[in-house]
Amino acid sequence: MFTPKHIAVVAVCALAACASQPVSTGKGPALGAPVSADEIARWDISIPPSGEGLPAGSGSVKQGEAVYTAKCLACHGVKGIGKPADPLAGGSGTLATSAPRRTVGSYWPYATTLFDYVRRAMPIQNPLSLTNDEVYAVSAYVLNLNGIVAADAVMNAQTLPQVKMPNRDGFISDWPPRSR
Repeated sequence: MFTPKHIAVVAVCALAACASQPVSTGKGPALGAPVSADEIARWDISIPPSGEGLPAGSGSVKQGEAVYTAKCLACHGVKGIGKPADPLAGGSGTLATSAPRRTVGSYWPYATTLFDYVRRAMPIQNPLSLTNDEVYAVSAYVLNLNGIVAADAVMNAQTLPQVKMPNRDGFISDWPPRSR
């Protein structure tokens, strides 16, 4: 049974708890500073399937081989065969089998999204560190490893969106058009 002393202790604790709550000022929490349009633009580096927004720069298959050897080979293996990371080449004709190999050549629907992914996520230990020229070059090299572009190909903002990937028709795009 509660005694008046117990009730008084509970009441004092309840009052103390209420008193420790901040008084609302009508403002939201101060979680940072407003972001400017310029700051957003620096981080808005997504490249859609159309290639809209691809940056200036270019890279050849030969240049890409040098960049790949220096910055990609340790994870993706010689000629993109994989180990310890996923393979980038091969897998053609395996998607409908019981052991599909999802590689750039067998699975990816757009060369522009290859550029986007490499630019933002590779190398895994230092993402966003490659120059635009290096990303174009590595993209050209990986596309060449998969037999998609010729050994003398040069990728840039005009040529990369023109590359027709083998599995382009295996996807339905729901990517919204950009409004910039």
